[in-house]
Order: sequence, then structure tokens, then C-alpha cells
Amino acid sequence: MSIVVRTLSERVFEIVREQIVTGQLPHDLPIRQDALAAELGVSKIPLREALARLEQEGLLTSQANRGYFVQPMSSAQAEEIFELRLAVEPVAAARAARVATDADRRAAIESFERLDDAAEGNLAEVAMRNREFHTALVRPGDRILTTQVVERLTILAERYVIAHLAPAGRDERAHVEHRGLLDAWLARDEATIMSMLSEHIAATLDDLRIEFAAAAAT
Repeated sequence: MSIVVRTLSERVFEIVREQIVTGQLPHDLPIRQDALAAELGVSKIPLREALARLEQEGLLTSQANRGYFVQPMSSAQAEEIFELRLAVEPVAAARAARVATDADRRAAIESFERLDDAAEGNLAEVAMRNREFHTALVRPGDRILTTQVVERLTILAERYVIAHLAPAGRDERAHVEHRGLLDAWLARDEATIMSMLSEHIAATLDDLRIEFAAAAAT
């Protein structure tokens, strides 16, 4: 029974996270747990577990006597997320490439292929596959804490990745950059990995800065 409950809670977590990432849940109103549980066809127990986990991941905030709210997107949060990624991810990916096993390398290739296949689908799936790809590049080497940090940051980045990819042509640019990054990673070219990944993350942040500035000016 506990396995079923955990599985259900995990599924509810994934659905609610997608609703947050795609903007289906407003950030200026409390989440109506009764209505959301009814919509998902579950009791409030797995929903509460999912909401608590989403708060731990930084996608929700809770207020006494008011419940859970979606953490609004902001230029300040984007700066923090992507600057932290710049500080951690390029070095971690370079090291992981150096120690990756054949199984790790196959996993990275498969994650890229899933991301490539998702490119014609919805942006929420693209953002999720993007997270999986970036995490696959740092996972080898059994540096569990580093992998957890990168995964947490890429989860927080998903909404911003969707916003970044919305303008026409950006998905094609991202595909070319990811392909080049994978090639360098498979070649264990640590200097190129660090350079390309730094430029890739920084370019996304630059685009987001422009978008936030344009939104603030309107």
C-alpha cells in the first residue's frame, strides 16, 4: 500500500510541476487544494505531499492560513539560477566527461536523442528533456551532491527555459549548441566543454535579461 501511495504522490508531483512550469497555475492566487485534488482525481494526502515537495524545490511558497502560492518568475531569480549554473555546471560536466564510463556515455547520447525528439513537441516536454540532458552530463563520477545541485537548478530553470525558447528560431540554436556540447563531451575535451557550456548558459541568461527588460518597459 505504501508503494502505491508513493507512486501516486510522485505522479501528482509531476503533474502539478508541469502546471507550474507551463503557467497553468497563477502565482497571485492561493492553490485551491480541494479543487486541484478533484481535478486530478486524488485525495488531498498525495496532493499535500506533492505541494510540500514543490515548496522544497523552490517552485512554491507557503503562507500561514493562506496555503501555497506559485513562486513568481523574476529577473532576480533568473540571474541567481543561471549564475549558479555558470559557477557549477561547466566544471562538473568537464570532470564527468573525463571519468564517464561507456554506460554513462550511452546515457548522455540517449538523453540528447530524447531532447531532440521532443523539439517538435510542447515546450514543457522540451524543458524537461533539457534538464535531463544537462544532468546526464554531470552525473558520471559519483559526485552525488554536485549532481543534486545541478538537477535542482535545472528544475528551477525550466520555466525560464520555456520563456527563452518561445521566440522563433531559438530551439534550432539550442539544438546546435547541445549537439556541439555532446560531441565535445564524448571526445572528453574538457576545455571545449567548459567554454561551450559557459557560453550556452550565459547566452540564455542574456536573452532572458532582454525579455525581462522589454516586459518592464511595456
